[in-house]
Amino acid sequence: MATRAQGTTPTRVRGHPPRAGAAVPAAGAGEVVREARGARRRRETRARLLDAALKLMADRGMDGVAINEITEAADVGFGSFYNHFESKEAIHRALTDLVFEEFANALDRALTGVTDPAEIIAASVRHTLYRARRDRTWALFLLRESLSSGMLTRGLGSRLLRDIEKGIGAGRFKAEDPLMAFMGLAGSVLAALSIEVQYGEAADTPLPPALRRAVGLPSPELPERAATTMLRFLGVPPAEARRVARRPLAELETPQTRGD
Repeated sequence: MATRAQGTTPTRVRGHPPRAGAAVPAAGAGEVVREARGARRRRETRARLLDAALKLMADRGMDGVAINEITEAADVGFGSFYNHFESKEAIHRALTDLVFEEFANALDRALTGVTDPAEIIAASVRHTLYRARRDRTWALFLLRESLSSGMLTRGLGSRLLRDIEKGIGAGRFKAEDPLMAFMGLAGSVLAALSIEVQYGEAADTPLPPALRRAVGLPSPELPERAATTMLRFLGVPPAEARRVARRPLAELETPQTRGD
């Protein structure tokens, strides 16, 4: 009868040993999978919260929305909100970054290599209005928040002022006062956004037929018409302004405003 060597401890093996050559799962693989699934669920929950907050705040503003309304619209537990945002102000800041900063950054990336300040401004205006046409909620939030205290220092406003100053410095624009030029263009962009949202191709607000004919709405070329007028305001000759405002647009990789 075989005997156990002195000083050794018997090892109890449960189950069957792995077959020769069989892959043995790395230690912790299950935890990695669970962590990946958890991270995906957190991203999805955050996306639903951002989506719900965007719709509500675009319609009523931050002060008119309560956290429980956001969680109900997102179909998320009230307590889960605080796993992603510390306050209502925090989710509002996240939305502002998405709508203003990330969209402006996407414009900068798309226009890398474009050296003509007139084309940069025209393309930025057109992309903004086309985005408003595709996403009415995004446009409403942009309209509501555009006149905030940061309009000159962040997002689309700071880029517009930067590009006006570059154009004046290069002699491309005839404007003498960058701030006054900014005020004129910013007001025109907001007016064009409002018209696109209310009376554009995707809007459901009817205009009297006579007024519709007089102003040419709805207009598939509203972005180009607006860009042309803004370049004229900056002193670009009429024919050149129309030509620049109709140059092919670079593809814009916009951020997922809905947080996906």
